[in-house]
Amino acid sequence: MRGRFGAVKRWYGKRRRFVRYTLLALVVGAVLLTGGTVASVAWIRGDAEGHLYSEADVPDAPVALVLGTKVDADGTPSPFLAARLEIARRLFDGGKVRAILVSGDNMNPDYNEPAAMRRWLVDRGVPARKVVLDHAGFDTYDSCARAEQIFGVTRATVVTQSFHLPRAVALCRRLGIDANGVGDETAKRYAQTWRVSSSREHGACLKAALDLVSGRDPAHLGRRETGIDDALRSG
Repeated sequence: MRGRFGAVKRWYGKRRRFVRYTLLALVVGAVLLTGGTVASVAWIRGDAEGHLYSEADVPDAPVALVLGTKVDADGTPSPFLAARLEIARRLFDGGKVRAILVSGDNMNPDYNEPAAMRRWLVDRGVPARKVVLDHAGFDTYDSCARAEQIFGVTRATVVTQSFHLPRAVALCRRLGIDANGVGDETAKRYAQTWRVSSSREHGACLKAALDLVSGRDPAHLGRRETGIDDALRSG
């Protein structure tokens, strides 16, 4: 009986130590995660500072880089995406950009953000030859990296929602593009979606910092494409 009691006591002791060490590891992990997130947000915002503009004040650039987001099942851009496209259309019509690179997700044949973006722009008067599609912009890092590596973009105006803009501009600048940005505020009327998306930016900044530190390649690379060169040369 005494031996069995001792074994039980030792088991409980080991279990308490395991729980204590597990809790300690969780606390340390939470502190590191919080610290890393705060540092990443500060880094991203610092890199973007001085490069975020209103539509009226943004410097001219050869290319507008429009980052993709949700497209509805019928191929219609979501209100958030349509707001980005409307800014790009006005920049083009105002002579502030001469070509538009639409970058988004085309992971499967049934979902095609770039095609929907191009159709929206062309339907509103932007010449088709001036809209170039990047079908492998699966996230912001990939869109920025591919704009430089695949399409040869060296200077651009990035267009997205204002909560997303610092991360997008900072990534583009770190990846070799002289980027400024214009952010949409009109989608704030979709208050719940705006709040959720804004809150996710903290975690997204941490991912962006890790992507930059790792220097990872985009999910898909491939040969150099001349679409932007051709669009800029065309009349």
